[in-house]
Amino acid sequence: MNKEKIVFLGVNHAGTIAISTLLENNKDYEVVAIEKNDNCSFLGCGIALWISDVVKDPKGLFYSSKEQLEKQGAKIYLKHEVTNVDFKAKKVSFKDLKTNQAKEVIYDKLVISIGSKPFVPKFQSSNFQDWSNVITVKTYQNAQWIIDMLKREDIKKVSIIGAGYIGVELAEAVRIYGKETTMIDALERILQRYYDKDFTELMDKRLKQQEIKIELNQLVQDLIGKNGKVEKIKTNKIEIPTDLVIFAIGALPNTGLFKNSNLKMLPNGAIIVDKYQKTNIDNVYAIGDCATIYNTVTDKVDYIALASNAVRTGKVVAYNILGRKDKIDGASGSNAISIYGLNMVSTGLNFEAAKRAGFDPEESHIISEQKPAFMNEPHKVKVKVIYDKKTKLILGAQMASTYDISMGIHMFSLAIAKKTTIEELKYLDFFFLPRFNQPFNYINDLALKTKND
Repeated sequence: MNKEKIVFLGVNHAGTIAISTLLENNKDYEVVAIEKNDNCSFLGCGIALWISDVVKDPKGLFYSSKEQLEKQGAKIYLKHEVTNVDFKAKKVSFKDLKTNQAKEVIYDKLVISIGSKPFVPKFQSSNFQDWSNVITVKTYQNAQWIIDMLKREDIKKVSIIGAGYIGVELAEAVRIYGKETTMIDALERILQRYYDKDFTELMDKRLKQQEIKIELNQLVQDLIGKNGKVEKIKTNKIEIPTDLVIFAIGALPNTGLFKNSNLKMLPNGAIIVDKYQKTNIDNVYAIGDCATIYNTVTDKVDYIALASNAVRTGKVVAYNILGRKDKIDGASGSNAISIYGLNMVSTGLNFEAAKRAGFDPEESHIISEQKPAFMNEPHKVKVKVIYDKKTKLILGAQMASTYDISMGIHMFSLAIAKKTTIEELKYLDFFFLPRFNQPFNYINDLALKTKND
């Protein structure tokens, strides 16, 4: 009896977790995976930690390998690129990037896990590929190249295009090398999509204290230089001298292969899936950064590309193939960053995003001490909750402290998912112990300060 054949396109976060989960629970599958890179399961969100030498051994950023997955029973094709998928014939065509040899495989079920690709804008007079000192941030090879460049004495000025999570983390990492570091972004504030102004001002101040230059509300129009080397970045306002350019604007679903297919996708190319990771085509699933996920705030299909979502969707698709019928009801986009010891966490919508989504938002905020004064640990905690003025439903939350308050955001994520109101937090049961917190938790206190309209 032939085994059911499951073919994976891509072996990244989501693909690796799905393959491992599938074969850990049932060996009676023939699993084939096709990956364009020469490695699999690289944890891209750890790149800044490796560049800054917090992570000493980059091998730790790989949580699986071709050898491990094949030991479990999978067949992994690295350095192979998918050239076509015939959904009607259930056939995947691909080629060996080393030999250019064409190959094909027939599937019973197909899992698309090809992730995302870095976004790079179009320039007025050149192309990204024209320059020898310009790079994006995505792969192991990208990170190694950046480290090698930062060690060079002739690289004195480094420009980072993008002031989101990746850009901010990279700025801190680059500054460790003593380079003159500049961040450039088209938006008015750093991390504007996730935090309100009072929070981004804290980040801004922290970065400027470390002499990181921040050029905001500026659109990169062109790269200027000679002999294949960028010397200046031209924005809509100024020209910025540079020796190295790192693009960290963001990412788009890596789904160009399916542009003319029958797969339903969002305008940005994200493959639309249901809560079981199924696409609109029978026996075809999509997981990770190439797929949509439900937004628990708006109750709509959305694109929230995070490693946390990728691994969860990987688990879900594996269990569904196994017959368990697991599902993900949604995500609120919980995230975090630490900027020179200032820990910032958020989930859901900030005030501006809530207005754009059609809500009538209100906010409640507080600055409190994490622990009683007699503990002599002066960690202030800034917390803000965005909620709907009429229903009082929690729409989002933001927290900042030099203390590790990261677990607190998970409570707010659960509150959003369970349609909790801000008023329900007033007397929610939080324990008290001086080593951990205050007699009256700041979350309770914040809820009590909510306007009673």
